[in-house]
Amino acid sequence: MPNIGTWMRYILIVVLVVVLGACKSAKTVVGGEVDSRLSVKNIIESHYTNQSDFKTLRGRVKIDYSNGKENQGVNVSLRMEKDKVIWMSAPLGMVKAHITPQRVSFYNKLQNEYFDGDFSYLSHLLGTELDFDKVQNLLLGNAVFDLREEKYNSDISDGNYQLKPKRPMELFKTLFQLEPKNFKIAAQEISQPENERQLSAKYTYQNISGNVLPEEIQIVAAENGDKTTIELSFRNMELNRALSFPYKVPEGYDKIVLK
Repeated sequence: MPNIGTWMRYILIVVLVVVLGACKSAKTVVGGEVDSRLSVKNIIESHYTNQSDFKTLRGRVKIDYSNGKENQGVNVSLRMEKDKVIWMSAPLGMVKAHITPQRVSFYNKLQNEYFDGDFSYLSHLLGTELDFDKVQNLLLGNAVFDLREEKYNSDISDGNYQLKPKRPMELFKTLFQLEPKNFKIAAQEISQPENERQLSAKYTYQNISGNVLPEEIQIVAAENGDKTTIELSFRNMELNRALSFPYKVPEGYDKIVLK
């Protein structure tokens, strides 16, 4: 059984696993050729016309985790109402989490402890500032930042459209690659060089009833020379079912204070 620190990391990192679907009709999305004549404006517009649309999601997520010292895997039950709540449970309900745009909360039966706070802990774990919207974008295969709010230079890299800001952002350095078939994100990187932090994500996609959604995501988070790799795959997912999100911290648990 993983120790409590590992379980907490699994449960919090699985927030990055939120909004994808898989079913028997799913097919891996491949192919597509880049068009070097396509303008930056058209690339970005095409990205935003390929947004997925659903209300709820449930299923299981396989997470493989490595930090250079330990390698472990776990299956997590997942429920979500888009833009509102993410609920998840480790095996046997030993750890549960409840995430909203305002709060990050989880409890652990092994240690009789709970945490309730904002996204600062997730930001620390993953090496970049996060909020609910950024997490959803990261996991839907959308650009974490709104591409329509900045000006970009375009290039071709690894058979994808690559976008870099013309003017560096004040706090971050970013890079986006969009695959040419559906203009979904093939890879994206966010870094804070002054703090030696970097978060990158690479995607493969599947077609689910006409919706293009991620099939596999590899996330690499680095900070001060330490690197964590999380590989995510999605199983038994169902969309738009009526769901409940039961969550209550048991009485008598000690509150975790994160420094």
